[in-house]
Amino acid sequence: MQPLTGIKVIDLTRILSGPYCTMTLADLGAEVIKIETPNGDDTRQWGPPFIQDESAYFLSVNRNKKSMILNLKEAEGKEVFFKLIEDADVVVENFRPGTLKKLGIDYEVLKQHNKGIILASISGFGQTGSYSQKPGYDILAQGMGGLMSVTGEPGRRPVKAGFSIADVGTGMWAAFGILVALHERHRSGEGQWIDTSLLDTVVSWQTYLAGNYFASGKNPQPLGDAHPNIVPYQGFGASDGHFIVAVGNDHLWEKFVEVVGLRSLRDPKYATNPQRVEHREELISLLDEVFQTKKVDEWLTLFELGKIPCGPINSMSDILNDSHLLEREMVVEKDHPTLGSIKMLGIPVKFSRTPGEIKTVPPQLGENTTEILSNLGYSQEKIKRLNDLNITASEKAKV
Repeated sequence: MQPLTGIKVIDLTRILSGPYCTMTLADLGAEVIKIETPNGDDTRQWGPPFIQDESAYFLSVNRNKKSMILNLKEAEGKEVFFKLIEDADVVVENFRPGTLKKLGIDYEVLKQHNKGIILASISGFGQTGSYSQKPGYDILAQGMGGLMSVTGEPGRRPVKAGFSIADVGTGMWAAFGILVALHERHRSGEGQWIDTSLLDTVVSWQTYLAGNYFASGKNPQPLGDAHPNIVPYQGFGASDGHFIVAVGNDHLWEKFVEVVGLRSLRDPKYATNPQRVEHREELISLLDEVFQTKKVDEWLTLFELGKIPCGPINSMSDILNDSHLLEREMVVEKDHPTLGSIKMLGIPVKFSRTPGEIKTVPPQLGENTTEILSNLGYSQEKIKRLNDLNITASEKAKV
Protein backbone atom coordinates (compact mmCIF):
# COMPACT_ATOMS: atom_id res chain seq x y z
CA MET A 1 0.00 0.00 0.00
CA GLN A 2 1.24 3.44 -0.97
CA PRO A 3 0.01 6.71 0.60
CA LEU A 4 -2.47 7.45 -2.23
CA THR A 5 -3.51 3.89 -3.10
CA GLY A 6 -7.23 3.93 -3.90
CA ILE A 7 -7.26 7.55 -5.15
CA LYS A 8 -8.34 7.88 -8.80
CA VAL A 9 -7.18 10.92 -10.79
CA ILE A 10 -8.43 11.93 -14.22
CA ASP A 11 -5.63 13.90 -15.84
CA LEU A 12 -6.61 16.35 -18.58
CA THR A 13 -3.27 18.15 -18.49
CA ARG A 14 -0.45 18.51 -20.95
CA ILE A 15 2.98 20.14 -21.30
CA LEU A 16 4.66 20.47 -17.84
CA SER A 17 2.84 22.00 -14.84
CA GLY A 18 -0.13 19.61 -14.87
CA PRO A 19 1.78 16.45 -15.82
CA TYR A 20 4.29 17.17 -13.04
CA CYS A 21 1.41 17.48 -10.56
CA THR A 22 -0.24 14.23 -11.64
CA MET A 23 3.08 12.36 -11.81
CA THR A 24 3.68 13.36 -8.19
CA LEU A 25 0.31 11.86 -7.22
CA ALA A 26 0.96 8.74 -9.32
CA ASP A 27 4.37 8.20 -7.72
CA LEU A 28 2.61 8.04 -4.36
CA GLY A 29 0.12 5.43 -5.47
CA ALA A 30 -2.80 7.26 -7.11
CA GLU A 31 -4.29 5.72 -10.25
CA VAL A 32 -3.80 8.41 -12.88
CA ILE A 33 -5.63 8.16 -16.20
CA LYS A 34 -4.08 10.60 -18.65
CA ILE A 35 -6.70 11.76 -21.15
CA GLU A 36 -5.06 12.70 -24.44
CA THR A 37 -6.42 14.10 -27.66
CA PRO A 38 -6.15 11.81 -30.69
CA ASN A 39 -2.81 13.49 -31.47
CA GLY A 40 -1.52 13.25 -27.91
CA ASP A 41 0.18 15.59 -25.48
CA ASP A 42 2.13 18.23 -27.43
CA THR A 43 5.34 17.32 -25.63
CA ARG A 44 5.40 13.90 -27.27
CA GLN A 45 6.86 15.84 -30.23
CA TRP A 46 9.06 18.26 -28.27
CA GLY A 47 12.63 17.49 -29.20
CA PRO A 48 15.32 16.69 -29.87
CA PRO A 49 16.49 14.93 -27.86
CA PHE A 50 14.43 11.80 -28.50
CA ILE A 51 15.00 8.23 -27.38
CA GLN A 52 14.08 6.53 -30.65
CA ASP A 53 10.64 8.10 -31.30
CA GLU A 54 9.91 9.14 -27.71
CA SER A 55 10.52 12.70 -26.56
CA ALA A 56 12.84 13.00 -23.54
CA TYR A 57 10.64 15.90 -22.38
CA PHE A 58 7.47 13.76 -22.34
CA LEU A 59 9.25 10.84 -20.68
CA SER A 60 10.41 13.09 -17.83
CA VAL A 61 6.95 13.85 -16.39
CA ASN A 62 4.52 11.09 -17.37
CA ARG A 63 5.54 7.86 -15.64
CA ASN A 64 3.13 5.77 -13.55
CA LYS A 65 0.15 6.86 -15.69
CA LYS A 66 -2.28 5.20 -18.06
CA SER A 67 -2.91 6.89 -21.42
CA MET A 68 -6.39 7.04 -22.88
CA ILE A 69 -7.41 8.76 -26.10
CA LEU A 70 -10.65 10.67 -25.69
CA ASN A 71 -12.12 13.44 -27.83
CA LEU A 72 -13.95 15.68 -25.35
CA LYS A 73 -15.36 17.80 -28.18
CA GLU A 74 -17.62 14.92 -29.23
CA ALA A 75 -20.70 13.64 -27.41
CA GLU A 76 -19.33 10.10 -27.26
CA GLY A 77 -16.16 11.36 -25.62
CA LYS A 78 -18.08 13.34 -22.99
CA GLU A 79 -20.20 10.28 -22.23
CA VAL A 80 -17.07 8.27 -21.45
CA PHE A 81 -15.62 11.13 -19.42
CA PHE A 82 -18.70 11.38 -17.19
CA LYS A 83 -18.55 7.62 -16.62
CA LEU A 84 -14.92 7.97 -15.63
CA ILE A 85 -15.57 10.63 -12.99
CA GLU A 86 -18.43 8.77 -11.30
CA ASP A 87 -15.95 6.98 -9.03
CA ALA A 88 -13.00 9.35 -9.46
CA ASP A 89 -11.58 11.53 -6.70
CA VAL A 90 -9.74 14.22 -8.64
CA VAL A 91 -9.74 15.90 -12.04
CA VAL A 92 -6.69 18.00 -12.96
CA GLU A 93 -6.64 20.40 -15.91
CA ASN A 94 -4.44 23.19 -17.22
CA PHE A 95 -6.47 24.68 -20.06
CA ARG A 96 -6.97 28.41 -20.40
CA PRO A 97 -9.72 29.56 -17.96
CA GLY A 98 -13.17 29.09 -19.45
CA THR A 99 -12.23 26.11 -21.65
CA LEU A 100 -13.92 23.53 -19.41
CA LYS A 101 -17.14 25.55 -19.47
CA LYS A 102 -17.05 25.65 -23.28
CA LEU A 103 -16.60 21.88 -23.31
CA GLY A 104 -19.50 21.46 -20.88
CA ILE A 105 -17.38 19.81 -18.19
CA ASP A 106 -16.73 22.67 -15.75
CA TYR A 107 -16.88 22.21 -11.96
CA GLU A 108 -20.62 22.95 -11.67
CA VAL A 109 -21.28 20.11 -14.13
CA LEU A 110 -18.73 17.73 -12.61
CA LYS A 111 -20.15 17.94 -9.10
CA GLN A 112 -23.60 17.02 -10.44
CA HIS A 113 -22.08 13.69 -11.47
CA ASN A 114 -19.94 13.31 -8.33
CA LYS A 115 -20.36 15.67 -5.37
CA GLY A 116 -17.05 14.53 -3.91
CA ILE A 117 -15.01 15.35 -7.00
CA ILE A 118 -12.04 17.67 -6.56
CA LEU A 119 -11.17 19.77 -9.60
CA ALA A 120 -7.67 21.24 -9.65
CA SER A 121 -7.15 23.96 -12.26
CA ILE A 122 -3.68 25.19 -13.21
CA SER A 123 -3.35 28.31 -15.36
CA GLY A 124 -0.97 31.14 -16.08
CA PHE A 125 -2.80 33.84 -14.15
CA GLY A 126 -5.71 32.20 -12.31
CA GLN A 127 -9.41 31.68 -12.92
CA THR A 128 -10.27 35.24 -11.83
CA GLY A 129 -8.74 38.68 -12.23
CA SER A 130 -8.04 40.95 -15.16
CA TYR A 131 -5.14 38.80 -16.42
CA SER A 132 -7.07 35.52 -16.37
CA GLN A 133 -7.48 35.28 -20.15
CA LYS A 134 -3.85 36.04 -20.95
CA PRO A 135 -1.96 33.04 -22.32
CA GLY A 136 0.21 31.66 -19.54
CA TYR A 137 3.81 30.60 -20.03
CA ASP A 138 6.55 29.94 -17.52
CA ILE A 139 8.78 32.80 -18.71
CA LEU A 140 5.88 35.28 -18.44
CA ALA A 141 5.27 34.24 -14.85
CA GLN A 142 8.96 34.55 -14.01
CA GLY A 143 9.10 38.03 -15.54
CA MET A 144 5.76 39.39 -14.35
CA GLY A 145 6.11 37.76 -10.92
CA GLY A 146 9.31 39.64 -10.13
CA LEU A 147 11.71 36.70 -10.29
CA MET A 148 13.62 37.96 -13.31
CA SER A 149 14.07 41.40 -11.74
CA VAL A 150 16.33 39.85 -9.09
CA THR A 151 17.97 37.11 -11.18
CA GLY A 152 21.22 37.68 -13.01
CA GLU A 153 24.27 39.88 -12.61
CA PRO A 154 24.01 43.58 -11.66
CA GLY A 155 23.88 45.81 -14.73
CA ARG A 156 23.12 42.93 -17.09
CA ARG A 157 19.82 42.04 -18.80
CA PRO A 158 17.32 40.12 -16.63
CA VAL A 159 17.44 36.34 -16.94
CA LYS A 160 15.06 33.56 -15.97
CA ALA A 161 15.84 30.51 -13.87
CA GLY A 162 17.59 27.77 -15.82
CA PHE A 163 14.53 25.52 -15.90
CA SER A 164 10.76 26.05 -15.88
CA ILE A 165 10.51 26.77 -12.18
CA ALA A 166 7.07 28.43 -12.34
CA ASP A 167 5.57 25.43 -14.15
CA VAL A 168 7.07 22.85 -11.82
CA GLY A 169 6.33 24.90 -8.71
CA THR A 170 2.69 25.39 -9.66
CA GLY A 171 2.40 21.66 -10.25
CA MET A 172 3.65 21.16 -6.71
CA TRP A 173 1.15 23.70 -5.29
CA ALA A 174 -1.64 21.95 -7.16
CA ALA A 175 -0.61 18.57 -5.73
CA PHE A 176 -0.47 20.14 -2.27
CA GLY A 177 -3.93 21.65 -2.72
CA ILE A 178 -5.33 18.31 -3.88
CA LEU A 179 -4.00 16.54 -0.79
CA VAL A 180 -5.50 19.22 1.48
CA ALA A 181 -8.85 18.96 -0.32
CA LEU A 182 -8.81 15.16 0.00
CA HIS A 183 -8.21 15.51 3.74
CA GLU A 184 -10.99 18.08 4.11
CA ARG A 185 -13.39 15.83 2.19
CA HIS A 186 -13.20 13.29 5.01
CA ARG A 187 -14.94 15.88 7.18
CA SER A 188 -17.43 17.41 4.75
CA GLY A 189 -18.01 14.64 2.22
CA GLU A 190 -17.76 17.24 -0.53
CA GLY A 191 -15.18 18.11 -3.14
CA GLN A 192 -14.13 21.58 -4.21
CA TRP A 193 -12.42 23.57 -6.94
CA ILE A 194 -8.74 24.41 -6.54
CA ASP A 195 -7.36 27.39 -8.45
CA THR A 196 -3.57 27.66 -8.84
CA SER A 197 -1.58 29.86 -11.18
CA LEU A 198 2.00 30.30 -12.35
CA LEU A 199 1.99 33.98 -11.42
CA ASP A 200 0.71 33.35 -7.89
CA THR A 201 3.36 30.69 -7.43
CA VAL A 202 6.24 32.98 -8.36
CA VAL A 203 4.90 35.83 -6.22
CA SER A 204 4.35 33.53 -3.22
CA TRP A 205 8.00 32.49 -3.33
CA GLN A 206 9.33 36.04 -2.96
CA THR A 207 9.10 35.70 0.87
CA TYR A 208 12.04 37.68 2.32
CA LEU A 209 12.46 39.75 -0.87
CA ALA A 210 8.86 40.94 -0.52
CA GLY A 211 9.49 41.41 3.20
CA ASN A 212 12.55 43.54 2.43
CA TYR A 213 10.43 45.67 0.10
CA PHE A 214 7.62 46.05 2.65
CA ALA A 215 10.19 47.15 5.25
CA SER A 216 12.26 49.50 3.11
CA GLY A 217 10.11 50.54 0.15
CA LYS A 218 13.09 49.74 -2.10
CA ASN A 219 13.02 47.30 -5.00
CA PRO A 220 15.39 44.33 -4.55
CA GLN A 221 18.15 44.30 -7.13
CA PRO A 222 19.89 41.40 -8.91
CA LEU A 223 23.01 40.22 -7.08
CA GLY A 224 24.08 37.33 -9.27
CA ASP A 225 24.42 34.37 -6.95
CA ALA A 226 24.77 36.51 -3.82
CA HIS A 227 22.21 36.90 -1.01
CA PRO A 228 20.69 40.31 -0.23
CA ASN A 229 20.77 39.77 3.55
CA ILE A 230 23.82 37.55 4.18
CA VAL A 231 27.51 38.02 3.27
CA PRO A 232 29.43 35.99 2.17
CA TYR A 233 26.80 33.61 0.83
CA GLN A 234 27.49 32.99 -2.86
CA GLY A 235 29.68 31.42 -5.51
CA PHE A 236 33.37 32.24 -5.92
CA GLY A 237 36.00 31.49 -8.53
CA ALA A 238 39.04 29.39 -7.66
CA SER A 239 42.06 28.90 -9.93
CA ASP A 240 40.36 26.02 -11.79
CA GLY A 241 36.60 26.52 -11.38
CA HIS A 242 33.86 27.68 -9.05
CA PHE A 243 32.38 26.74 -5.70
CA ILE A 244 29.79 27.90 -3.17
CA VAL A 245 30.37 29.01 0.40
CA ALA A 246 27.55 29.96 2.79
CA VAL A 247 28.56 31.87 5.91
CA GLY A 248 25.15 32.04 7.54
CA ASN A 249 26.06 33.59 10.92
CA ASP A 250 28.83 35.36 12.81
CA HIS A 251 30.08 32.17 14.48
CA LEU A 252 30.67 30.67 11.03
CA TRP A 253 32.36 33.90 10.00
CA GLU A 254 34.95 33.48 12.75
CA LYS A 255 35.69 29.94 11.52
CA PHE A 256 35.74 31.18 7.94
CA VAL A 257 38.35 33.84 8.73
CA GLU A 258 40.56 31.22 10.37
CA VAL A 259 40.36 28.93 7.35
CA VAL A 260 40.99 31.63 4.75
CA GLY A 261 43.88 33.03 6.80
CA LEU A 262 43.67 36.57 5.41
CA ARG A 263 44.56 39.14 8.09
CA SER A 264 42.46 41.92 6.53
CA LEU A 265 39.30 39.88 7.15
CA ARG A 266 39.76 40.50 10.88
CA ASP A 267 38.92 44.18 10.41
CA PRO A 268 36.12 45.07 12.90
CA LYS A 269 33.97 46.41 10.04
CA TYR A 270 33.41 42.79 8.95
CA ALA A 271 32.68 41.41 12.42
CA THR A 272 28.89 41.19 12.14
CA ASN A 273 26.63 40.24 9.28
CA PRO A 274 24.96 43.70 9.01
CA GLN A 275 28.45 45.20 8.71
CA ARG A 276 29.45 42.67 6.08
CA VAL A 277 26.30 43.46 4.08
CA GLU A 278 27.14 47.18 4.33
CA HIS A 279 30.72 46.57 3.12
CA ARG A 280 29.78 43.84 0.65
CA GLU A 281 31.71 45.10 -2.39
CA GLU A 282 35.11 45.55 -0.76
CA LEU A 283 34.80 42.28 1.19
CA ILE A 284 33.87 40.25 -1.88
CA SER A 285 36.73 41.86 -3.78
CA LEU A 286 39.18 40.66 -1.10
CA LEU A 287 37.73 37.16 -1.21
CA ASP A 288 37.74 37.00 -5.01
CA GLU A 289 41.47 37.68 -4.95
CA VAL A 290 42.41 35.17 -2.26
CA PHE A 291 40.25 32.36 -3.68
CA GLN A 292 42.23 32.47 -6.93
CA THR A 293 45.26 31.16 -5.05
CA LYS A 294 43.96 27.58 -4.72
CA LYS A 295 41.92 25.01 -6.64
CA VAL A 296 38.26 24.24 -5.99
CA ASP A 297 38.97 20.91 -4.27
CA GLU A 298 41.58 22.52 -2.02
CA TRP A 299 39.17 25.18 -0.79
CA LEU A 300 36.31 22.71 -0.33
CA THR A 301 38.57 20.40 1.70
CA LEU A 302 39.62 23.28 3.96
CA PHE A 303 36.06 24.51 4.46
CA GLU A 304 34.72 21.04 5.18
CA LEU A 305 37.44 20.50 7.78
CA GLY A 306 36.44 23.85 9.29
CA LYS A 307 32.74 22.81 9.25
CA ILE A 308 31.80 25.72 7.00
CA PRO A 309 28.89 25.08 4.59
CA CYS A 310 30.29 24.75 1.09
CA GLY A 311 29.90 22.78 -2.11
CA PRO A 312 30.81 22.51 -5.78
CA ILE A 313 28.75 23.98 -8.61
CA ASN A 314 27.76 20.78 -10.35
CA SER A 315 26.87 20.20 -13.97
CA MET A 316 24.01 17.82 -14.79
CA SER A 317 26.51 15.02 -15.47
CA ASP A 318 28.14 15.65 -12.07
CA ILE A 319 24.99 15.52 -9.99
CA LEU A 320 23.22 12.70 -11.84
CA ASN A 321 26.26 10.49 -11.28
CA ASP A 322 26.86 11.62 -7.70
CA SER A 323 27.14 8.69 -5.27
CA HIS A 324 24.99 10.43 -2.66
CA LEU A 325 22.12 11.00 -5.09
CA LEU A 326 22.41 7.44 -6.37
CA GLU A 327 22.28 6.13 -2.79
CA ARG A 328 19.15 8.26 -2.27
CA GLU A 329 17.63 6.62 -5.37
CA MET A 330 17.22 9.96 -7.12
CA VAL A 331 18.19 8.31 -10.40
CA VAL A 332 16.15 5.24 -11.31
CA GLU A 333 16.33 2.85 -14.28
CA LYS A 334 13.25 1.07 -15.63
CA ASP A 335 12.66 -1.17 -18.64
CA HIS A 336 10.57 0.36 -21.42
CA PRO A 337 8.72 -1.97 -23.83
CA THR A 338 10.23 -0.35 -26.93
CA LEU A 339 13.17 1.74 -25.70
CA GLY A 340 14.98 -0.72 -23.48
CA SER A 341 16.30 0.57 -20.17
CA ILE A 342 15.63 4.27 -19.55
CA LYS A 343 16.73 6.53 -16.72
CA MET A 344 14.42 8.81 -14.75
CA LEU A 345 14.67 11.07 -11.74
CA GLY A 346 13.62 9.43 -8.48
CA ILE A 347 10.96 10.37 -5.94
CA PRO A 348 12.10 13.21 -3.63
CA VAL A 349 9.73 12.50 -0.72
CA LYS A 350 10.74 9.45 1.30
CA PHE A 351 8.24 7.58 3.53
CA SER A 352 9.31 5.10 6.21
CA ARG A 353 6.26 2.79 5.92
CA THR A 354 4.53 3.56 2.64
CA PRO A 355 7.14 4.68 0.12
CA GLY A 356 6.30 5.91 -3.33
CA GLU A 357 7.26 3.73 -6.25
CA ILE A 358 7.97 4.05 -9.96
CA LYS A 359 5.91 1.13 -11.21
CA THR A 360 5.45 1.93 -14.88
CA VAL A 361 7.27 3.92 -17.52
CA PRO A 362 5.49 6.75 -19.39
CA PRO A 363 2.72 5.25 -21.54
CA GLN A 364 2.54 5.21 -25.30
CA LEU A 365 -0.29 7.28 -26.77
CA GLY A 366 -3.62 5.57 -26.08
CA GLU A 367 -1.92 2.50 -24.66
CA ASN A 368 -4.67 1.88 -22.07
CA THR A 369 -7.75 3.11 -23.95
CA THR A 370 -9.25 -0.33 -24.59
CA GLU A 371 -8.49 -1.53 -21.05
CA ILE A 372 -10.16 1.49 -19.45
CA LEU A 373 -13.22 1.34 -21.69
CA SER A 374 -13.59 -2.37 -20.94
CA ASN A 375 -13.42 -1.64 -17.20
CA LEU A 376 -16.21 0.92 -17.67
CA GLY A 377 -18.41 -1.82 -19.16
CA TYR A 378 -18.27 -0.87 -22.82
CA SER A 379 -18.78 -3.66 -25.36
CA GLN A 380 -16.09 -4.59 -27.87
CA GLU A 381 -18.30 -3.16 -30.62
CA LYS A 382 -18.63 0.20 -28.81
CA ILE A 383 -14.90 0.25 -28.05
CA LYS A 384 -14.10 -0.28 -31.73
CA ARG A 385 -16.44 2.57 -32.68
CA LEU A 386 -14.79 4.94 -30.20
CA ASN A 387 -11.32 3.93 -31.35
CA ASP A 388 -12.33 4.46 -34.98
CA LEU A 389 -13.64 7.93 -34.12
CA ASN A 390 -10.32 8.76 -32.46
CA ILE A 391 -8.39 7.64 -35.54
CA THR A 392 -10.65 9.76 -37.76
CA ALA A 393 -10.20 12.81 -35.53
CA SER A 394 -6.42 12.35 -35.57
CA GLU A 395 -6.35 12.14 -39.37
CA LYS A 396 -8.49 15.27 -39.70
CA ALA A 397 -6.20 17.19 -37.36
CA LYS A 398 -3.18 16.36 -39.52
CA VAL A 399 -4.78 17.75 -42.70
